[in-house]
Amino acid sequence: MKRIIATILVGLAVIAGASRADAQLRFGVKAGVNVNSFHFDTDVFNAHNRAGFTGGVMMEFTAPMTGLGLDLSVMYTRRNAKWMENNNLVNDNRDYLSVPLHLKWRISIPVINKVFRPYILTGPDFAVLTSKRAITDGIRNRKFDTSWDFGAGVELFSHLQVGASYGIGMTKALKAFGVTGSGEVAGRNRYWTITAAYLF
Repeated sequence: MKRIIATILVGLAVIAGASRADAQLRFGVKAGVNVNSFHFDTDVFNAHNRAGFTGGVMMEFTAPMTGLGLDLSVMYTRRNAKWMENNNLVNDNRDYLSVPLHLKWRISIPVINKVFRPYILTGPDFAVLTSKRAITDGIRNRKFDTSWDFGAGVELFSHLQVGASYGIGMTKALKAFGVTGSGEVAGRNRYWTITAAYLF
């Protein structure tokens, strides 16, 4: 946790320092949908994709000339999942406070930059569970989840950004104990997210 907080603070310090050097610092609002699925480390569970949503605020810093920068967001995120456990359907609706910190490259295309500008991004997504942890007697959501995102999108008319990303769970988002008779079973998040953001 200390390393994560330190990384975020360093990123903010870089943004604050570089913004004095004629860099571009913008703020905006973002909303979208996600499709989430658990990947379990055993085939006892049969997981299915479920849709959720996300929304919040963002800050984007872009260094002059290069198009490289940071995209930092604070998002409320609902990730839903369902799976079969011993012929019983289990629904798991989880609410997170999510902080994606992405390295972003806005690709420069002369002449049409003001109308159409593609970008790619990658980076970690730190999420803290704000809803209940217990699902059943033997299954619990973890309080903290970390994923790594890969994404791309396009900026339209210098203000509207529409993008899609894929997140790969780096930590165990869910643990089950004694459900299969073989000890602990873990599940990791995998999710697609499609968002639209307006930057001022």
